[in-house]
Amino acid sequence: MAKKIRSSEITPESVFRQRRVILQAAGLGLGAAGTGIMMPEQLHAAAPEFKDLAQWPGSTDETRTTFEQATTYNNFYELGTDKGDPKKNADKLATTPWTVEVGGECEKGGNYALEDILKPHTFEERIYRLRCVEAWSMVIPWVGFPLADLLKRFEPNSKAKYVQFETIYDPDKLPGQKYPILQWPYAEGLRIDEAMHPLTLMAVGLYGKELPAQNGAPLRLVVPWKYGFKSIKSIVAINFVEEEPATSWNKSAPREYGFYSNVNPQVSHPRWSQAKERRLDSDSSGFSALFSEKRETEMFNGYADEVASLYEGMDLKKSF
Repeated sequence: MAKKIRSSEITPESVFRQRRVILQAAGLGLGAAGTGIMMPEQLHAAAPEFKDLAQWPGSTDETRTTFEQATTYNNFYELGTDKGDPKKNADKLATTPWTVEVGGECEKGGNYALEDILKPHTFEERIYRLRCVEAWSMVIPWVGFPLADLLKRFEPNSKAKYVQFETIYDPDKLPGQKYPILQWPYAEGLRIDEAMHPLTLMAVGLYGKELPAQNGAPLRLVVPWKYGFKSIKSIVAINFVEEEPATSWNKSAPREYGFYSNVNPQVSHPRWSQAKERRLDSDSSGFSALFSEKRETEMFNGYADEVASLYEGMDLKKSF
């Protein structure tokens, strides 16, 4: 008798189609062996010493959030403000064709097609925590490559002190952008040394699959020591700038969302404490996960050993 496959184990059709598009755009057909881009299965074969994913920089061996939780409980206001809206409206986000405009203080600005962004890079899989200001967190195996490897290709000059990112703006198709919830398009930024840090990831997938639309396809940032809203989704523009760039949530509520947005349990959100969090993982499921036992929030989301030196001498209660 054939084994019954649970629905949670089936790759959604939209994810499968997106995987084919990206691989084909990069000239890979359906197999990436022997090329510059490697999906997780090829990565493990080529680098057996890294089969234990916890060995990747910053990876954790904590219990993972399930694929279903990570792809159905999302913040992506372009697709709606309720946690279930991004999944429900995922088909509204068209990810092909896709280009990224690069500009500002760099030598090699221009418009880059998605395949040009991806082609030179080798994918890695890193298990990072993602912390949200609503006092919940996830542990997700991200697929991507170091952001620094991408930014260096554009040859930023000495005036490039910050990197600004923008997400797609298409109010005719994206339901959330029809409303003035934020100033669209969504914008985020990092200091350039933060952007170049080895932990900062340009993610193209999760759980060994290409990114679903609700998780920010086809390109999203993952900055594991910062709150999740810093990890901007569906990136269409990268600019190198000299002055600290304006960011969407900081413009909307400057008392609540600072530019740095580092996870710091000593700095409370004006409307709630950040000292504790609830973890959504495979030991919690469904609605009950929202009432799971809280745990202490770690400084820099548990990445203090790797990133604290970036903020040496700063008052992190003022530069929050």
